[in-house]
Amino acid sequence: MAHIIDKIAWIHLENHKVLVARSKDKETFYLPGGKREVGEHDMDTLVREIEEELSVHIQPESAAMLGIFEAKADGKSVDVKVNMTCYTADYTGDLAPASEIEEIQYFSYEDRHRVSAVSQHIFDELRKRGWLQ
Repeated sequence: MAHIIDKIAWIHLENHKVLVARSKDKETFYLPGGKREVGEHDMDTLVREIEEELSVHIQPESAAMLGIFEAKADGKSVDVKVNMTCYTADYTGDLAPASEIEEIQYFSYEDRHRVSAVSQHIFDELRKRGWLQ
């Protein structure tokens, strides 16, 4: 039986590039966000994780769901999947790496090979919509 890791991610685009983050001691980039805590709603997770990772405040009233994506979880056994619910949203504050985040960058579609498997699916969707160059 497959184990599912439930995650929420923020999709933030600028100039047809998407914001990604890399954790300390890791090479792979991920979309910012993280695991839901027990009983937590999507927006609660998104606001908490983005404040922890990027030092900005998500404006929940501006949030719009992009979709739900699934793939094998990076660095886990083949029966572990990640289920990522993605939202766009406005924010206030200045983006800066915090907590376990070492680095943030904006990636184009050409950088797709540098992100996690589930993020690659999301890059494909962003490209299909014309949002990512």
